[in-house]
Amino acid sequence: MSLSDPLGDMLTRIRNGQRSGRSTVVCPSSKLRTNVLEVLKREGFIRDFSWAEIRSGISELTIELKYHDGEPVIREIKRVSTPGRRVYSKIKDLPRIYNGLGISILSTPRGVLSDAEARDQNVGGEVLCRVF
Repeated sequence: MSLSDPLGDMLTRIRNGQRSGRSTVVCPSSKLRTNVLEVLKREGFIRDFSWAEIRSGISELTIELKYHDGEPVIREIKRVSTPGRRVYSKIKDLPRIYNGLGISILSTPRGVLSDAEARDQNVGGEVLCRVF
């Protein structure tokens, strides 16, 4: 079965897993998903993730969710740019999420970066999602 929005599917799995109190969620693997998870791990929104090959050509990601005092660390995770409506932003026009408490994840020519990293490197790109 092919998905029209694989990144949106992964974000929904994370959102649903945290609402149900799970410690891990599993989703199919791709380079974009792995890069987004690396940004989430660097910024402290997830505990860790691991890659495993199920059979030849088929691999999956196991995402360890993070909680603080029983509450999910990720309060809101939302897809911004969809396959039907791409959203691009210059670095000057990129808004701060909850006054800097949240992050935007961008796909830039220098890779997938958080908004703070993109501001440091002075590069804009496609706004993939927002996390708070």
